[in-house]
Amino acid sequence: MNNTRAQFSSRFGFLMAAAGAAVGLGNVWSFPSMAANNGGGAFLLLYVVMAFVLAYPALMAELTLGRYAQSGVIQAMSRVGGSGTAGRLGAGIGGLAILTACLGQAFYAIVTGWLIGFTVTPLLDVLGLDAWATIFGEGGFWKDWWLACAAMLVTVAVVLAGVNKGIERWSKRLMPLLIVLMLVLIGVVMTLPGATQGLGAYLVPDVSRIDGQLVVDAMGQAFFSLSIGVGAMVIYGSYLSREASLPKTGAQVMFIDMGVAFIAGLLIVPSMFVADELGVDIFNAAGELQSSSTLLFDVMPAMFAQLGGMGAGLEILFFALLAIAALTSMFPVLEVPVATLAETGRVSRSWATLLMGGLIFAISTLILMYFDVLFGLAIEVTITYNMPLIGALVCLYVGWLLSRNAKLQELRQGAPEIEDTLFWKLWPWYIRFVCPLLPLVVLVNSL
Repeated sequence: MNNTRAQFSSRFGFLMAAAGAAVGLGNVWSFPSMAANNGGGAFLLLYVVMAFVLAYPALMAELTLGRYAQSGVIQAMSRVGGSGTAGRLGAGIGGLAILTACLGQAFYAIVTGWLIGFTVTPLLDVLGLDAWATIFGEGGFWKDWWLACAAMLVTVAVVLAGVNKGIERWSKRLMPLLIVLMLVLIGVVMTLPGATQGLGAYLVPDVSRIDGQLVVDAMGQAFFSLSIGVGAMVIYGSYLSREASLPKTGAQVMFIDMGVAFIAGLLIVPSMFVADELGVDIFNAAGELQSSSTLLFDVMPAMFAQLGGMGAGLEILFFALLAIAALTSMFPVLEVPVATLAETGRVSRSWATLLMGGLIFAISTLILMYFDVLFGLAIEVTITYNMPLIGALVCLYVGWLLSRNAKLQELRQGAPEIEDTLFWKLWPWYIRFVCPLLPLVVLVNSL
């Protein structure tokens, strides 16, 4: 073990940081939209099942790998693979995870910039700064560029401060704030006309919608919501104390992630139906809810505009909530390449942060320059293909190449009784045979 390696100072700090990595726009927006369009409670049920049978074992594989190797994903996969071909292939898989993290961070910075803009614009209106509100409200390359730059600068500043004074400190502040904002907005939205209908659409199961595609959708949502496949949980596992119980800690991260997704649904889906009640068009020609991107940037502002002065305040809170969710996901994704570069010993952590932050922002700039071609492609390559593929390969390495005894000894560090539990009887077999196959189902289905 590297005794100089940074560690989270408390379990709460780790949980908030890991939850920040897991909780992003997929939880706060994509999940509620998918639930509303796919049988409400039926989707919720399948999502919970898939979180247990897929996401949790895969999360445990990444956390165990990181704490065992005490390194980022490239060195960890190389160490597990050994000195031969498997080790070199493992390093290549880790390298693919780094590239995926950088590409994902690049388009996420653009989206986070948009959310910052949507937060600032109504705030400027309220303050009477109409000229500035007009500037932020208009589209265009340079506005998007400056907002993406702001998102990256915040992320670089947090990562530059380090694991404890940066990522952990701000995660402990922003994650509770995110939950409080959600609960406040839920309380307000539930008083508006149409909210009860939306609540029913979200919670009441429509079993007629359950089919193979719905199972695959729920499986993909459970997998992606925990940020499996970019190396974030590997690096966070390497920062976790040996005294912490990995199975218990992993379960806590999963439950926080699921809980935030569920609470987000209590906010978003009723808000959609409130918008419909106020005369805002939320359904397409087929009678289904419009796409999440349309709802996010068109429908919700239109709904808030119908609510007068209260709507302006709610709009600021709503987009601030989304911006916080996006930022807390950006911190760990930048940490992945930064830690990897710093581990080489060739540059300091500070220079690694500035170099990787600059490189990722250059990719963001390139995406903005050729937006129509590159933006959707970056999302598809990152989320649809690379993340499930890398997640499956990590499970293969941990399941087959990391010896059973090595896994047991690592898990015993914080859970001496682990060998007698049901988890230990099932998990090693599960990540060998089941976890590598399920993400590939999502991948094949998308082809």
